[in-house]
Amino acid sequence: MSELRLETLVMPAAPIGPESPYPEFAGAPSANSPSPEKVKPDVPPVASRWIGYGCRDTALPYKLQDDLSRERAPRPFRVAVLENDRLRAVFLLEQGGRLWSLVHKASGRELLHRNPVFQPGWLGIRVAWFSGGVEWNFCWPGHTPLTCEPLFAARTALDDGTPVLRLYEYERARGLPYQLDCFLPDGSEALLVRVALRNPDDRTVPIYWWSNMAVPEIPGQRVLVPAESVFRFDYASGCMELCPHPRKDGIDRSYPAHIPTGNDDFYHVPDHRTPWIAALGPDGKGLFQVSSSALRGRKLFVWGQLPSSKFWQEFLNTAGHPYIEIQAGVERTQASCRPLPGGESIEWVEAYGLLEADPAVAHGACWSAAWKHADALIARVAPEERLEEILAATRPMSLAAPHELLHRGSGWGALERRRRARSGERPFCGPALPFPDDTLGPPQEPWLALLERGTLPVPPVADEPVSYQVQEQWENLLVASLVAGGDHWYAQLQLGVMHLAAGRREQARASWEASLRAAENPWAQRNLGKLAQIAGDLSTAREHYRAALALRPADWRLILELARILLEAKDAAACRALIEAAPPDVRARRRVQLTLAEAAIELDRLDLAGPILHDETYLADAREGEAWISHLWFRFKAREVARAEGVEVTPELMARVRKQFPPPRHLDYRMADV
Repeated sequence: MSELRLETLVMPAAPIGPESPYPEFAGAPSANSPSPEKVKPDVPPVASRWIGYGCRDTALPYKLQDDLSRERAPRPFRVAVLENDRLRAVFLLEQGGRLWSLVHKASGRELLHRNPVFQPGWLGIRVAWFSGGVEWNFCWPGHTPLTCEPLFAARTALDDGTPVLRLYEYERARGLPYQLDCFLPDGSEALLVRVALRNPDDRTVPIYWWSNMAVPEIPGQRVLVPAESVFRFDYASGCMELCPHPRKDGIDRSYPAHIPTGNDDFYHVPDHRTPWIAALGPDGKGLFQVSSSALRGRKLFVWGQLPSSKFWQEFLNTAGHPYIEIQAGVERTQASCRPLPGGESIEWVEAYGLLEADPAVAHGACWSAAWKHADALIARVAPEERLEEILAATRPMSLAAPHELLHRGSGWGALERRRRARSGERPFCGPALPFPDDTLGPPQEPWLALLERGTLPVPPVADEPVSYQVQEQWENLLVASLVAGGDHWYAQLQLGVMHLAAGRREQARASWEASLRAAENPWAQRNLGKLAQIAGDLSTAREHYRAALALRPADWRLILELARILLEAKDAAACRALIEAAPPDVRARRRVQLTLAEAAIELDRLDLAGPILHDETYLADAREGEAWISHLWFRFKAREVARAEGVEVTPELMARVRKQFPPPRHLDYRMADV
């Protein structure tokens, strides 16, 4: 009998601290970012047509979840469990609805990489991201901004009474809801997930979706997919090319263990083939995922086999739990979104289950025989035509109101519902997705006041901004409020953030200057300082940050940002003085300590830098591939060697140090061993 129930799962977890009160500023685009001119001629238009479209370089309107830790303690997680006689699926309701576990009951086999810990790291759009399970990536390229946020969960049912777990939320950057209906019919050998992305407006909206499945990495594992070529993005050159698969440069890349470095392979699955992917162990068994036709992209991500690869896996998990990711998306690569015209939707069904293949064929020398064997087995469990039938048959269910609300998400959907009702716009969703008023809370309160009373409330300047908005309709309301008695420091601060998100930096500057004229506040000072830094005016940047710190002297983010500005300005002495004068809890932060070590090295104070670098504490908020810390080590060792040998630090000495003194593990977060 198929069942849906709520449970509590306890596991060791590191906390995510308070969100940053400061808006994220877009960085300069990478020289190696995907762009049409870097696509080689052999790449077909199906993979290159939208490159760069819909990509964003800021997390706004979301605030960063950048206060990370590695101090883990047992924590209860609210989960939903779907179970039938064949499979048991567990969903983390407070972490983006992540499918955390999928167990084949007869064998007891866990089909996913179920991380033994909850350990966020700096890999997401909003910084915080954690590994394991199946992540539902909506919005724009990168890990969804809702990956560490609660989603709405509701109970509904198929016509035959099979329970359905509905997961949904309203996404603010695109102004769209998204919806997953998950079910396990009696006797089904596959978990079914029905996804719907619907655009209720007249405008075209960029959309993005990838279902990222983490599976254990085991010796002899092979990834099968119905494709003979891949789209490969070279992160060194920024070029995209079409490569044969599975063999390239003498390596059979269908075996993840053969790929030495971190890598993305996007498979070119022809349109006439059913889109699926499977990761099979040497026994021929493992997870398969297949979908109806709308979800056609497939990808393999591996960390690689270098020491740095192993480190990152252990950094995000614990020792002995390596994993890879097999992924499925609406586009052929992750270099773009795709347009969803007004009034249209894109919907599909995914199926997840255990594939039991003949290992002699699945691991045979003939690639086409291997994937065709798996293709035939998958077709017995979840043929594409059956998935299309399920998609059509369950559409009425997907549009109908749920039976019961099981878990609450954010209040942003309720706020948007009320805004549209007040302005006479059509609703952004139907009864299938209830966003009740009781979810409205402090983050929505200023905007609700703007909507209903015509002006934003004026908070004390010491209070952190509770939220930001970037939607055009909210900007129009805010601009109108300025001439209706609402032109105050907080309104100008918020308007500046809206300008920033839209790329209008000069207008943002003018709004923040107006905010300061209305009331001295640290938020506008910091933002103006960041603008000055980006423009290369480090003297002005320093002045603004000093003014912000005068109002928030214990703010670790301000201290750290100013410290980087001082180092950029070649004022290591001021950087050292700033950090040494900071409160003890700020000085204790590992990133602050390492910044102090950098200043000390510049001042030739190796006695101060040495103990910091030899402290084996890991950097909780290390970014994927972050290289400056290992370079810090090389600079420290070069000065040590130069002092011992009575010579100057030269490029030749640096090259020798790089060979002779590799950085210790706690200082090396690179993705390649240089």
